[in-house]
Amino acid sequence: MWNRFLPNEHVESVFEIDPVELKNKGVKGIITDLDNTLVAWDVKDATDEIREWFKKMNDHGIQVTIASNNKEARVKLFSEPLEASFIYSARKPLAKAFKKARKQMGLKKEEVVVVGDQLLTDVLGGNLAGFHTILVVPIVETDGFFTKFNRKIERRILHWMRKKGKINWERSKN
Repeated sequence: MWNRFLPNEHVESVFEIDPVELKNKGVKGIITDLDNTLVAWDVKDATDEIREWFKKMNDHGIQVTIASNNKEARVKLFSEPLEASFIYSARKPLAKAFKKARKQMGLKKEEVVVVGDQLLTDVLGGNLAGFHTILVVPIVETDGFFTKFNRKIERRILHWMRKKGKINWERSKN
């Protein structure tokens, strides 16, 4: 059961995700979380660096879909200037939004990776839906109300994983 929380990879930020490496692995699409994955949870617009990251992925033929548990207004405001497809009120970790995103991209399961900063929503949901998952370190240490609760549980799960030798990395933030 605990393995469902185990990401396939761990990186410090989305900027460590290389489109050439993804292409070499047959990846053609990314389903990514928004808050604390792409920008801090209280930042409304994409930063210049995130705009460049989206452009780089697009230049390499990798589609990016944003799947967020946040409300439509928040996700739409962020996604539309990037011309990125999005799913709001995703209800992660339920698999429905992940499957919908894959279908919208017209890709096979093995051609898609899931990227996010939370074990309890992004990694668990991506794993349950059968995708390769990449956990990123949260951009900021502050969180919204519900995420604070999730982080407490997440710390316990990470501690157990370290003890059992399932992971050997430390989160540099949080």
